[in-house]
Amino acid sequence: MSERIDLDPTLESRSISSDVLHEICQHAMDVAPEECCGLILGSTETEWTRVVRVTNVMTKMHVADPKAFPRDARHAYYMSHTEYLRATQEAETRGEFVSAIYHSHFGQGCYLSQDDLAFAAHPLFPFPAAAQFVVSLLGDGVTEVGIFEKSEEPNSRFVGRRLKAIP
Repeated sequence: MSERIDLDPTLESRSISSDVLHEICQHAMDVAPEECCGLILGSTETEWTRVVRVTNVMTKMHVADPKAFPRDARHAYYMSHTEYLRATQEAETRGEFVSAIYHSHFGQGCYLSQDDLAFAAHPLFPFPAAAQFVVSLLGDGVTEVGIFEKSEEPNSRFVGRRLKAIP
């Protein structure tokens, strides 16, 4: 397995509503220097309609079991089970589904890390069809946001593209 998947500069950017993109970026800045995480919900009409922030409980997991969870929330994320289950149940009642998950990288670029790839491939990962959004924060703000979607290529699991906001 590759150590990470970077954005492919040869691929055209994907468009996303400026409101959804702003909320994801704001969440990343609100919790920096820790990683944020959350869900992006969609419907049959719109792929990405709204954002649900989920608490990153990785530091709590690390403190409870540092061997099983060697990283804290500054270097990894672990979504609160209670919050993401509540969000998915509410989404179902509204006719929505989880179309993507997102998290941030503080002080790092926009890529899917080896840990991100392992998490997405885990048999208990609750959103196997979901795209992965990554927000890169360098310095005082967001430098890049990318989407990593399942690839149609047989030797590649994800393809990364930049996101661009539309009104």
